[in-house]
Amino acid sequence: MSLPDLSVRASRRALAVAGLGTMLSLMVFTVPLATLNATAAGLDVGVAGRTWILSSMSIGLAAALLASGTIADDFGRRRTFVAGMAVLFAGSVACALASHGGVFVLARIVQGIGCAAVIASSLGIIAHSFAPGPARAAASGVWGASVGTGIAVGPLMSAGLDRAASWRDAYWVSAVAAILIGVAAHVLVDESRSDEPRGLDLPGALLLACGMSSLLAGLVEGRQGWTSPETAALFAAAVILLGLFVVVESRSDSAMLDLTLLRHPPFAAATAAAFVTGAGIIALLSYMSGFLGAALGITAMGAALLLFAWSATSVVTSLLARRIPPHVPGRVQLAFGIIGVGFSQLALGGVQADSTWARFVPGLLLAGVASGFVNAALGREAVASVPPGRGSMGSGANNTSRYVGSAIGVTIVAVIASRPGPGSPTADMIHGWNVVVVVTALISILGGVFVLACRPRRTSVVPETVKEAL
Repeated sequence: MSLPDLSVRASRRALAVAGLGTMLSLMVFTVPLATLNATAAGLDVGVAGRTWILSSMSIGLAAALLASGTIADDFGRRRTFVAGMAVLFAGSVACALASHGGVFVLARIVQGIGCAAVIASSLGIIAHSFAPGPARAAASGVWGASVGTGIAVGPLMSAGLDRAASWRDAYWVSAVAAILIGVAAHVLVDESRSDEPRGLDLPGALLLACGMSSLLAGLVEGRQGWTSPETAALFAAAVILLGLFVVVESRSDSAMLDLTLLRHPPFAAATAAAFVTGAGIIALLSYMSGFLGAALGITAMGAALLLFAWSATSVVTSLLARRIPPHVPGRVQLAFGIIGVGFSQLALGGVQADSTWARFVPGLLLAGVASGFVNAALGREAVASVPPGRGSMGSGANNTSRYVGSAIGVTIVAVIASRPGPGSPTADMIHGWNVVVVVTALISILGGVFVLACRPRRTSVVPETVKEAL
Protein backbone atom coordinates (compact mmCIF):
# COMPACT_ATOMS: atom_id res chain seq x y z
CA MET A 1 0.00 0.00 0.00
CA SER A 2 1.36 3.43 -0.94
CA LEU A 3 2.17 6.15 1.59
CA PRO A 4 -0.67 8.44 0.39
CA ASP A 5 -3.15 5.60 0.94
CA LEU A 6 -1.81 5.07 4.46
CA SER A 7 -2.11 8.81 5.14
CA VAL A 8 -5.70 8.88 3.92
CA ARG A 9 -6.62 5.88 6.07
CA ALA A 10 -4.97 7.45 9.12
CA SER A 11 -6.88 10.69 8.55
CA ARG A 12 -10.17 8.85 8.22
CA ARG A 13 -9.51 6.89 11.40
CA ALA A 14 -8.69 10.11 13.24
CA LEU A 15 -11.88 11.74 11.96
CA ALA A 16 -14.00 8.75 12.97
CA VAL A 17 -12.60 8.69 16.51
CA ALA A 18 -12.83 12.49 16.91
CA GLY A 19 -16.42 12.45 15.64
CA LEU A 20 -17.44 9.59 17.95
CA GLY A 21 -15.87 11.34 20.94
CA THR A 22 -17.68 14.59 20.17
CA MET A 23 -20.95 12.72 19.62
CA LEU A 24 -20.63 10.97 22.99
CA SER A 25 -19.87 14.28 24.71
CA LEU A 26 -23.06 15.85 23.34
CA MET A 27 -25.04 12.72 24.20
CA VAL A 28 -23.88 12.97 27.81
CA PHE A 29 -24.68 16.70 27.85
CA THR A 30 -28.30 16.15 26.72
CA VAL A 31 -29.09 12.98 28.71
CA PRO A 32 -30.95 14.75 31.59
CA LEU A 33 -33.25 16.69 29.23
CA ALA A 34 -35.54 13.70 28.75
CA THR A 35 -35.31 12.21 32.25
CA LEU A 36 -35.24 15.25 34.53
CA ASN A 37 -38.38 14.26 36.46
CA ALA A 38 -37.20 10.68 37.02
CA THR A 39 -33.69 11.81 37.97
CA ALA A 40 -34.97 14.42 40.41
CA ALA A 41 -37.31 11.88 42.00
CA GLY A 42 -34.57 9.27 42.27
CA LEU A 43 -32.23 11.75 43.97
CA ASP A 44 -35.02 13.34 46.05
CA VAL A 45 -34.24 16.92 45.02
CA GLY A 46 -36.51 19.95 44.64
CA VAL A 47 -36.68 22.86 42.20
CA ALA A 48 -33.17 24.12 42.99
CA GLY A 49 -31.79 20.60 42.58
CA ARG A 50 -33.42 20.25 39.18
CA THR A 51 -31.78 23.48 38.06
CA TRP A 52 -28.38 22.20 39.15
CA ILE A 53 -28.94 18.84 37.43
CA LEU A 54 -29.48 20.63 34.12
CA SER A 55 -26.70 23.19 34.52
CA SER A 56 -23.86 21.46 36.37
CA MET A 57 -22.14 19.93 33.36
CA SER A 58 -21.90 23.35 31.71
CA ILE A 59 -19.74 24.50 34.63
CA GLY A 60 -17.19 21.75 34.00
CA LEU A 61 -17.21 22.42 30.27
CA ALA A 62 -16.81 26.20 30.51
CA ALA A 63 -14.14 25.92 33.20
CA ALA A 64 -11.94 23.41 31.35
CA LEU A 65 -12.42 23.88 27.60
CA LEU A 66 -9.83 26.58 26.93
CA ALA A 67 -7.21 25.05 29.23
CA SER A 68 -7.83 21.63 27.66
CA GLY A 69 -7.27 23.05 24.20
CA THR A 70 -3.96 24.59 25.19
CA ILE A 71 -2.83 21.40 26.95
CA ALA A 72 -3.78 19.35 23.88
CA ASP A 73 -1.75 21.53 21.53
CA ASP A 74 1.31 21.54 23.77
CA PHE A 75 1.35 18.07 25.35
CA GLY A 76 -0.46 15.90 22.81
CA ARG A 77 -3.94 15.87 21.33
CA ARG A 78 -4.39 12.11 21.45
CA ARG A 79 -3.13 12.02 25.04
CA THR A 80 -5.60 14.74 26.05
CA PHE A 81 -8.45 13.01 24.20
CA VAL A 82 -7.78 9.69 25.95
CA ALA A 83 -7.43 11.40 29.34
CA GLY A 84 -10.75 13.15 28.74
CA MET A 85 -12.41 9.81 28.06
CA ALA A 86 -11.00 8.44 31.31
CA VAL A 87 -12.40 11.40 33.27
CA LEU A 88 -15.74 11.04 31.47
CA PHE A 89 -15.81 7.35 32.43
CA ALA A 90 -15.23 8.21 36.10
CA GLY A 91 -17.88 10.92 36.09
CA SER A 92 -20.42 8.66 34.36
CA VAL A 93 -19.92 5.87 36.88
CA ALA A 94 -20.33 8.37 39.73
CA CYS A 95 -23.58 9.63 38.17
CA ALA A 96 -24.92 6.10 37.84
CA LEU A 97 -24.13 5.30 41.49
CA ALA A 98 -25.11 8.67 43.02
CA SER A 99 -27.67 8.49 45.82
CA HIS A 100 -27.64 12.18 46.68
CA GLY A 101 -28.24 15.29 44.58
CA GLY A 102 -24.98 16.94 45.61
CA VAL A 103 -22.93 13.91 44.60
CA PHE A 104 -24.72 13.74 41.25
CA VAL A 105 -24.07 17.43 40.54
CA LEU A 106 -20.36 17.05 41.33
CA ALA A 107 -20.23 13.98 39.07
CA ARG A 108 -21.83 15.97 36.24
CA ILE A 109 -19.17 18.66 36.67
CA VAL A 110 -16.52 15.92 36.37
CA GLN A 111 -18.25 14.71 33.20
CA GLY A 112 -18.06 18.27 31.87
CA ILE A 113 -14.31 18.44 32.52
CA GLY A 114 -13.79 15.15 30.69
CA CYS A 115 -15.93 16.22 27.76
CA ALA A 116 -14.07 19.53 27.59
CA ALA A 117 -10.81 17.66 26.97
CA VAL A 118 -12.48 15.47 24.34
CA ILE A 119 -14.20 18.29 22.43
CA ALA A 120 -11.21 20.64 22.44
CA SER A 121 -8.71 17.98 21.34
CA SER A 122 -11.04 16.47 18.72
CA LEU A 123 -10.95 19.56 16.50
CA GLY A 124 -7.19 19.78 17.01
CA ILE A 125 -6.89 16.17 15.82
CA ILE A 126 -8.97 16.97 12.74
CA ALA A 127 -6.97 20.13 11.98
CA HIS A 128 -3.73 18.12 12.18
CA SER A 129 -5.12 15.30 10.01
CA PHE A 130 -6.61 17.39 7.19
CA ALA A 131 -4.94 20.23 5.30
CA PRO A 132 -6.85 23.51 4.84
CA GLY A 133 -9.20 23.40 1.87
CA PRO A 134 -11.98 21.07 0.68
CA ALA A 135 -10.73 18.10 2.70
CA ARG A 136 -10.82 20.00 5.98
CA ALA A 137 -14.18 21.55 5.06
CA ALA A 138 -15.63 18.08 4.53
CA ALA A 139 -14.10 16.83 7.78
CA SER A 140 -15.52 19.85 9.64
CA GLY A 141 -18.92 18.96 8.21
CA VAL A 142 -18.60 15.47 9.66
CA TRP A 143 -17.58 16.96 13.01
CA GLY A 144 -20.61 19.27 12.89
CA ALA A 145 -22.81 16.29 12.10
CA SER A 146 -21.43 14.49 15.15
CA VAL A 147 -22.59 17.42 17.29
CA GLY A 148 -26.12 17.09 15.93
CA THR A 149 -26.07 13.32 16.24
CA GLY A 150 -25.11 13.51 19.91
CA ILE A 151 -27.89 15.97 20.63
CA ALA A 152 -30.34 13.70 18.78
CA VAL A 153 -29.32 10.42 20.38
CA GLY A 154 -28.82 11.55 24.00
CA PRO A 155 -32.45 12.29 24.94
CA LEU A 156 -33.78 9.33 22.95
CA MET A 157 -31.36 6.95 24.64
CA SER A 158 -32.10 8.24 28.13
CA ALA A 159 -35.87 8.29 27.61
CA GLY A 160 -35.84 4.77 26.17
CA LEU A 161 -33.66 3.34 28.94
CA ASP A 162 -35.74 5.09 31.59
CA ARG A 163 -38.91 3.49 30.25
CA ALA A 164 -37.25 0.07 30.00
CA ALA A 165 -35.38 0.09 33.31
CA SER A 166 -33.87 3.15 35.01
CA TRP A 167 -32.57 6.64 34.25
CA ARG A 168 -29.22 5.47 35.68
CA ASP A 169 -28.65 3.09 32.75
CA ALA A 170 -27.87 5.98 30.39
CA TYR A 171 -24.83 6.78 32.53
CA TRP A 172 -23.65 3.18 32.51
CA VAL A 173 -23.90 3.18 28.72
CA SER A 174 -21.91 6.43 28.62
CA ALA A 175 -19.21 4.90 30.83
CA VAL A 176 -18.81 1.84 28.59
CA ALA A 177 -18.76 4.00 25.45
CA ALA A 178 -16.08 6.25 26.98
CA ILE A 179 -13.79 3.26 27.60
CA LEU A 180 -14.29 1.87 24.09
CA ILE A 181 -13.68 5.20 22.35
CA GLY A 182 -10.68 5.94 24.57
CA VAL A 183 -9.08 2.60 23.65
CA ALA A 184 -9.85 3.21 19.96
CA ALA A 185 -8.18 6.63 20.13
CA HIS A 186 -5.06 5.17 21.76
CA VAL A 187 -4.78 2.48 19.06
CA LEU A 188 -5.96 4.28 15.91
CA VAL A 189 -5.00 7.96 16.25
CA ASP A 190 -1.47 9.25 15.76
CA GLU A 191 -0.12 11.60 18.41
CA SER A 192 0.31 15.25 17.41
CA ARG A 193 1.20 18.51 19.08
CA SER A 194 2.15 22.05 18.19
CA ASP A 195 5.59 22.60 16.67
CA GLU A 196 6.02 25.63 18.93
CA PRO A 197 4.60 24.80 22.39
CA ARG A 198 3.84 27.81 24.54
CA GLY A 199 3.94 26.03 27.90
CA LEU A 200 1.17 25.61 30.44
CA ASP A 201 -0.15 28.95 31.66
CA LEU A 202 -1.11 27.66 35.10
CA PRO A 203 -2.15 31.04 36.65
CA GLY A 204 -4.31 31.82 33.63
CA ALA A 205 -5.86 28.36 33.61
CA LEU A 206 -6.75 28.50 37.31
CA LEU A 207 -8.13 32.04 37.13
CA LEU A 208 -10.27 31.24 34.09
CA ALA A 209 -11.56 27.97 35.56
CA CYS A 210 -12.48 29.57 38.89
CA GLY A 211 -13.92 32.68 37.24
CA MET A 212 -16.08 30.71 34.81
CA SER A 213 -17.24 28.38 37.57
CA SER A 214 -18.23 31.35 39.73
CA LEU A 215 -20.08 33.00 36.85
CA LEU A 216 -22.08 29.92 35.92
CA ALA A 217 -22.77 28.99 39.55
CA GLY A 218 -24.03 32.54 40.09
CA LEU A 219 -26.37 32.19 37.12
CA VAL A 220 -27.73 28.91 38.48
CA GLU A 221 -28.17 30.20 42.05
CA GLY A 222 -29.63 33.45 40.77
CA ARG A 223 -32.70 31.65 39.50
CA GLN A 224 -33.60 30.96 43.12
CA GLY A 225 -33.10 34.61 44.14
CA TRP A 226 -30.99 37.33 42.53
CA THR A 227 -30.56 39.32 45.75
CA SER A 228 -29.28 36.48 47.94
CA PRO A 229 -25.80 36.89 49.51
CA GLU A 230 -24.61 33.67 47.84
CA THR A 231 -25.52 34.91 44.37
CA ALA A 232 -23.92 38.30 44.94
CA ALA A 233 -20.74 36.68 46.25
CA LEU A 234 -20.48 34.36 43.25
CA PHE A 235 -20.89 37.20 40.76
CA ALA A 236 -18.38 39.36 42.65
CA ALA A 237 -15.89 36.49 42.60
CA ALA A 238 -16.48 36.01 38.88
CA VAL A 239 -15.80 39.68 38.11
CA ILE A 240 -12.60 39.71 40.19
CA LEU A 241 -11.24 36.41 38.89
CA LEU A 242 -12.01 37.07 35.24
CA GLY A 243 -10.58 40.57 35.57
CA LEU A 244 -7.38 39.10 36.98
CA PHE A 245 -7.36 36.59 34.12
CA VAL A 246 -7.36 39.44 31.59
CA VAL A 247 -4.52 41.20 33.45
CA VAL A 248 -2.43 38.02 33.70
CA GLU A 249 -2.97 37.06 30.06
CA SER A 250 -2.11 40.54 28.79
CA ARG A 251 1.26 40.42 30.60
CA SER A 252 2.20 36.79 30.03
CA ASP A 253 4.72 35.63 27.41
CA SER A 254 2.99 32.23 27.27
CA ALA A 255 -0.63 33.30 27.57
CA MET A 256 -3.22 30.55 27.27
CA LEU A 257 -5.30 32.92 25.12
CA ASP A 258 -3.76 35.66 23.00
CA LEU A 259 -6.17 38.49 23.84
CA THR A 260 -5.28 40.37 20.67
CA LEU A 261 -7.18 37.64 18.81
CA LEU A 262 -10.37 39.30 20.05
CA ARG A 263 -9.58 42.19 17.69
CA HIS A 264 -9.06 39.79 14.79
CA PRO A 265 -12.42 39.78 12.87
CA PRO A 266 -12.44 36.05 11.91
CA PHE A 267 -11.85 35.02 15.54
CA ALA A 268 -14.42 37.54 16.80
CA ALA A 269 -16.96 36.23 14.26
CA ALA A 270 -16.43 32.56 15.19
CA THR A 271 -16.54 33.32 18.92
CA ALA A 272 -19.70 35.44 18.62
CA ALA A 273 -21.37 32.79 16.45
CA ALA A 274 -20.71 30.13 19.08
CA PHE A 275 -22.04 32.39 21.84
CA VAL A 276 -25.35 33.24 20.14
CA THR A 277 -25.83 29.60 19.13
CA GLY A 278 -25.75 28.71 22.82
CA ALA A 279 -27.78 31.70 23.98
CA GLY A 280 -30.35 31.29 21.20
CA ILE A 281 -31.47 27.95 19.85
CA ILE A 282 -29.70 25.71 22.40
CA ALA A 283 -31.11 27.67 25.35
CA LEU A 284 -34.63 27.54 23.89
CA LEU A 285 -34.57 23.82 23.12
CA SER A 286 -33.04 23.01 26.51
CA TYR A 287 -36.23 24.46 28.03
CA MET A 288 -38.54 22.91 25.43
CA SER A 289 -38.60 19.35 26.80
CA GLY A 290 -39.80 20.40 30.25
CA PHE A 291 -42.29 22.87 28.78
CA LEU A 292 -43.88 20.30 26.47
CA GLY A 293 -44.52 17.91 29.33
CA ALA A 294 -45.72 20.46 31.89
CA ALA A 295 -47.87 22.64 29.62
CA LEU A 296 -49.04 20.37 26.80
CA GLY A 297 -48.86 16.89 28.33
CA ILE A 298 -46.38 15.54 25.79
CA THR A 299 -44.38 12.57 27.11
CA ALA A 300 -40.63 12.57 27.61
CA MET A 301 -40.22 10.26 24.61
CA GLY A 302 -42.41 12.54 22.50
CA ALA A 303 -40.32 15.54 23.49
CA ALA A 304 -37.14 13.61 22.68
CA LEU A 305 -38.50 12.76 19.23
CA LEU A 306 -39.28 16.42 18.58
CA LEU A 307 -35.73 17.34 19.55
CA PHE A 308 -34.61 14.58 17.20
CA ALA A 309 -36.43 16.30 14.33
CA TRP A 310 -34.19 19.36 14.82
CA SER A 311 -30.91 17.61 15.48
CA ALA A 312 -31.27 14.87 12.83
CA THR A 313 -32.01 17.50 10.20
CA SER A 314 -28.91 19.40 11.27
CA VAL A 315 -26.83 16.22 10.83
CA VAL A 316 -27.90 15.85 7.20
CA THR A 317 -27.33 19.52 6.47
CA SER A 318 -23.87 19.47 8.09
CA LEU A 319 -22.83 16.63 5.79
CA LEU A 320 -24.21 18.42 2.72
CA ALA A 321 -22.54 21.71 3.66
CA ARG A 322 -19.29 20.55 2.02
CA ARG A 323 -20.99 21.27 -1.32
CA ILE A 324 -21.07 25.00 -0.58
CA PRO A 325 -18.72 26.70 -3.09
CA PRO A 326 -15.26 27.33 -1.60
CA HIS A 327 -15.44 31.04 -2.44
CA VAL A 328 -18.27 31.54 0.08
CA PRO A 329 -16.56 32.86 3.26
CA GLY A 330 -17.13 30.91 6.45
CA ARG A 331 -18.24 34.14 8.12
CA VAL A 332 -21.07 34.50 5.58
CA GLN A 333 -22.13 30.87 6.03
CA LEU A 334 -22.18 31.35 9.80
CA ALA A 335 -24.08 34.63 9.65
CA PHE A 336 -26.86 33.50 7.32
CA GLY A 337 -27.13 30.17 9.13
CA ILE A 338 -27.63 31.89 12.49
CA ILE A 339 -30.09 34.40 11.03
CA GLY A 340 -31.97 31.45 9.50
CA VAL A 341 -32.04 29.77 12.90
CA GLY A 342 -33.52 32.94 14.39
CA PHE A 343 -36.38 33.18 11.92
CA SER A 344 -37.04 29.45 12.29
CA GLN A 345 -37.34 29.95 16.05
CA LEU A 346 -40.13 32.43 15.47
CA ALA A 347 -42.08 29.60 13.84
CA LEU A 348 -42.09 27.85 17.23
CA GLY A 349 -44.09 30.68 18.80
CA GLY A 350 -47.82 31.32 18.90
CA VAL A 351 -48.48 28.12 20.88
CA GLN A 352 -51.93 27.67 22.41
CA ALA A 353 -53.36 25.34 25.02
CA ASP A 354 -54.71 22.93 22.36
CA SER A 355 -51.49 22.81 20.34
CA THR A 356 -50.12 19.34 19.59
CA TRP A 357 -46.64 18.01 18.81
CA ALA A 358 -47.25 18.64 15.10
CA ARG A 359 -47.31 22.38 15.78
CA PHE A 360 -43.55 22.32 16.45
CA VAL A 361 -42.32 20.15 13.59
CA PRO A 362 -42.06 22.73 10.75
CA GLY A 363 -40.10 25.23 12.85
CA LEU A 364 -37.79 22.51 14.22
CA LEU A 365 -37.06 21.17 10.74
CA LEU A 366 -36.24 24.64 9.43
CA ALA A 367 -34.08 25.36 12.46
CA GLY A 368 -32.31 22.03 11.92
CA VAL A 369 -31.40 22.94 8.34
CA ALA A 370 -29.97 26.30 9.41
CA SER A 371 -28.20 24.79 12.46
CA GLY A 372 -26.49 22.25 10.22
CA PHE A 373 -24.83 25.00 8.19
CA VAL A 374 -23.76 26.71 11.42
CA ASN A 375 -22.31 23.53 12.97
CA ALA A 376 -20.36 22.69 9.81
CA ALA A 377 -18.80 26.15 9.64
CA LEU A 378 -18.15 26.64 13.37
CA GLY A 379 -15.58 23.88 13.66
CA ARG A 380 -13.73 25.03 10.55
CA GLU A 381 -13.71 28.71 11.52
CA ALA A 382 -12.64 27.95 15.10
CA VAL A 383 -9.44 26.39 13.70
CA ALA A 384 -8.95 28.78 10.78
CA SER A 385 -9.14 31.91 12.96
CA VAL A 386 -6.12 30.97 15.13
CA PRO A 387 -2.44 30.43 14.27
CA PRO A 388 -1.42 27.06 12.80
CA GLY A 389 -0.76 24.44 15.44
CA ARG A 390 -3.22 26.03 17.89
CA GLY A 391 -6.37 24.30 16.60
CA SER A 392 -7.27 22.77 19.94
CA MET A 393 -6.93 26.16 21.63
CA GLY A 394 -9.23 27.65 18.98
CA SER A 395 -11.71 24.84 19.57
CA GLY A 396 -11.53 25.39 23.33
CA ALA A 397 -12.16 29.12 23.02
CA ASN A 398 -15.02 28.58 20.57
CA ASN A 399 -16.77 25.94 22.64
CA THR A 400 -16.25 27.90 25.85
CA SER A 401 -18.17 30.72 24.21
CA ARG A 402 -20.92 28.30 23.17
CA TYR A 403 -21.46 26.87 26.66
CA VAL A 404 -21.23 30.23 28.42
CA GLY A 405 -23.80 31.52 25.94
CA SER A 406 -25.97 28.49 26.67
CA ALA A 407 -25.76 29.10 30.43
CA ILE A 408 -26.69 32.76 30.05
CA GLY A 409 -29.44 31.95 27.56
CA VAL A 410 -30.95 29.24 29.75
CA THR A 411 -30.97 31.70 32.66
CA ILE A 412 -32.74 34.34 30.56
CA VAL A 413 -35.28 31.77 29.40
CA ALA A 414 -35.89 30.49 32.94
CA VAL A 415 -36.35 34.00 34.38
CA ILE A 416 -38.81 35.05 31.66
CA ALA A 417 -40.74 31.78 31.58
CA SER A 418 -41.14 31.59 35.37
CA ARG A 419 -42.72 35.03 35.77
CA PRO A 420 -46.23 34.61 37.23
CA GLY A 421 -49.14 35.97 35.24
CA PRO A 422 -52.84 36.59 35.73
CA GLY A 423 -53.92 33.24 34.28
CA SER A 424 -53.68 29.62 35.30
CA PRO A 425 -50.24 28.01 35.71
CA THR A 426 -50.60 26.30 32.33
CA ALA A 427 -51.66 29.52 30.60
CA ASP A 428 -48.74 31.36 32.20
CA MET A 429 -46.29 28.70 30.99
CA ILE A 430 -47.62 28.94 27.44
CA HIS A 431 -47.43 32.73 27.52
CA GLY A 432 -43.87 32.49 28.87
CA TRP A 433 -42.90 30.12 26.06
CA ASN A 434 -44.22 32.47 23.40
CA VAL A 435 -42.23 35.33 24.92
CA VAL A 436 -38.95 33.42 25.21
CA VAL A 437 -39.28 32.27 21.60
CA VAL A 438 -39.20 35.90 20.50
CA VAL A 439 -36.34 36.80 22.86
CA THR A 440 -34.08 33.91 21.81
CA ALA A 441 -34.94 34.49 18.15
CA LEU A 442 -33.81 38.10 18.48
CA ILE A 443 -30.57 36.94 20.11
CA SER A 444 -29.94 34.69 17.10
CA ILE A 445 -30.86 37.25 14.46
CA LEU A 446 -28.89 40.12 16.02
CA GLY A 447 -25.96 37.77 16.60
CA GLY A 448 -26.01 36.75 12.94
CA VAL A 449 -25.95 40.42 11.89
CA PHE A 450 -22.94 41.01 14.16
CA VAL A 451 -21.10 38.03 12.67
CA LEU A 452 -21.78 39.35 9.17
CA ALA A 453 -20.39 42.73 10.22
CA CYS A 454 -17.08 41.15 11.35
CA ARG A 455 -15.67 41.67 7.91
CA PRO A 456 -11.87 41.47 7.66
CA ARG A 457 -10.39 44.91 7.06
CA ARG A 458 -6.98 45.68 5.67
CA THR A 459 -6.44 48.11 8.52
CA SER A 460 -7.68 45.71 11.21
CA VAL A 461 -5.36 44.65 13.99
CA VAL A 462 -3.95 41.20 13.27
CA PRO A 463 -2.03 39.35 16.00
CA GLU A 464 1.62 38.75 15.18
CA THR A 465 1.12 35.00 15.53
CA VAL A 466 -1.63 35.10 12.92
CA LYS A 467 0.40 37.37 10.63
CA GLU A 468 3.14 34.77 10.62
CA ALA A 469 0.64 32.14 9.52
CA LEU A 470 -0.75 34.14 6.61
